[in-house]
Amino acid sequence: MTVVDEVGVAGEFDRAMTWLRDLDPAAPRVYAVANMRHQTKRRWWALTSGESSGRFAALQARAMADRGDPAQAVLGVAADLVHCVVGRVAASFVGVGRVWDPGPENVWIHLDSDCGIDWVGVWDLVLRDSGSLAGRAGVVSLPCERSLAAWTAHRASRSLHAVTRGLSTLGPIDADAVGRIVGDSVLGASVRIPHLGTVDAEEGWRRGQVLLDAFTDIGIPVRAGSTRMT
Repeated sequence: MTVVDEVGVAGEFDRAMTWLRDLDPAAPRVYAVANMRHQTKRRWWALTSGESSGRFAALQARAMADRGDPAQAVLGVAADLVHCVVGRVAASFVGVGRVWDPGPENVWIHLDSDCGIDWVGVWDLVLRDSGSLAGRAGVVSLPCERSLAAWTAHRASRSLHAVTRGLSTLGPIDADAVGRIVGDSVLGASVRIPHLGTVDAEEGWRRGQVLLDAFTDIGIPVRAGSTRMT
């Protein structure tokens, strides 16, 4: 890929991330993700290396120091990692109607000096949408919104599998509980993003339900115990 090609691909990604950063200027990293080409490797690690590198264990140890209870600690780490992947990509789906690749090969995580997660980055900047940006550099258009949701859920599920597999080596983890965390993460984005941005509240809620349907269709129990937020 030439420099010109890279700039073209990054253009739509940068616009989407700017929109997400501007949702909350006091916390610009909450929903946006970083372009890893602009980051140093210090304190960054690939999601796929979380188990083998000991990063999951370090997060678990930190959570244990805060919570004391092993079961609650592992669920706390799971919630943080779910937000890294699902919370951020759901915000993009709800807010701008396009998504980056949330698959495990693409996701990198940044830790602060206290071993807490404070940012997420990706290497592949190509966005997927449901056709509104068809033909633009850096965008792959899928046939419809439901197709986009299905692709997003499938790719995110692979990251969720990597998370649950890695955390299960540290102690028992309830897959249904993780499913509820995923559901709450999508619901949170479908309510909070319209509140912070310019998306209509009903449209945001509808998009959230489409994404929840997609997770349900691949067997992730996202609706168990979830209720509409007000």
